[in-house]
Amino acid sequence: MAAVAAARPGLEVEAAFVDVQPPEVGDVVRRVTASGRHAVVVPLLLSAGYHVHVDIGRATAGDGATSTGALGPDPRLAEILLDRLGEAGAQPGDAVVLAAAGSSDERSGVDVDQVAAVVRAGWAGPVLVGYGASAHPSVPEAVAGARELTRGRVVVAAYLLAPGFFHDRLAEAGADAVTGPLAVDASGAIDRRLVDVVLDRYDTAVAPAPCG
Repeated sequence: MAAVAAARPGLEVEAAFVDVQPPEVGDVVRRVTASGRHAVVVPLLLSAGYHVHVDIGRATAGDGATSTGALGPDPRLAEILLDRLGEAGAQPGDAVVLAAAGSSDERSGVDVDQVAAVVRAGWAGPVLVGYGASAHPSVPEAVAGARELTRGRVVVAAYLLAPGFFHDRLAEAGADAVTGPLAVDASGAIDRRLVDVVLDRYDTAVAPAPCG
């Protein structure tokens, strides 16, 4: 959030959450719109699942609020994944398991598959997809499948924004290595490409509709 605000001086940026902790996105949207301002919700979510379509959809259903699409699929996210693989020491020929959080909404899986396709095009080795919850195959199942496809190592590419519960669980999936999350590089700096994706979603939402 701080990186987005620093990249766009004058833009008011606030955090809100769809689960686990406050403030809830609906509460923030109501406060902003009650003051006469327009609220644009940019989901810091990598694919459009239940939270995007239902939680955020409900929160922005009234006047004065807009929501954008999820951050993915976007080729810049695949580029970051490939860079994280390099940082984790992955070598050509290693099998990669792209590990996403997972959603019961099938549309989320479609988004993940599109990003995985871009990673496959840029990686010299098998690339499979696994999920942390609510979808199949699980990450451990995908890791086991990847073992059968390579004589090299199996590396989990964390398709997650930040450290936390899902990223911690990846260490238990049986892979030889796990990449860091997308938001920060190996030095701990925020990845500017991710900031650009967020701002692009915002700009698309507030752009005037074409005439005619």
